Amino acid sequence: MENFFLEGTNKTPQLDFNSNEGRFLIAGRSIPENSIEFYKPLFEWLDNYVSQAKSSTVLDVKLEYFNTSSSKCLVEIFRKLETLQQKNDNVLINWYYEEDDEDMQESGEDFQEIIDVKIVLNEMEEED
Repeated sequence: MENFFLEGTNKTPQLDFNSNEGRFLIAGRSIPENSIEFYKPLFEWLDNYVSQAKSSTVLDVKLEYFNTSSSKCLVEIFRKLETLQQKNDNVLINWYYEEDDEDMQESGEDFQEIIDVKIVLNEMEEED
């Protein structure tokens, strides 16, 4: 299975999904014109990954900002990881947020409440 990679822009996040290592990354800003169209190829890739996943899968989410429609897409990604977790108990989501960014911290906490996958909140020092 090939890896899934998209370079980030000022409106779209970097998507780096390595199927060989079971290590995924979403980083940057997520405010695409059409979130569903943007994330659709990733949804399809994840459906394939779930059927042939590694024994351990980790998703690192390092978003600076995301809009409401991207939030719905993140939930969809997390739901696919829930499906994977039903087959393989070793699934983890690392949610990173900068210190003093209460909005991103609260978003991570909200996802913890609605998603049945372990989500670890990680505070990062602000970059200058």
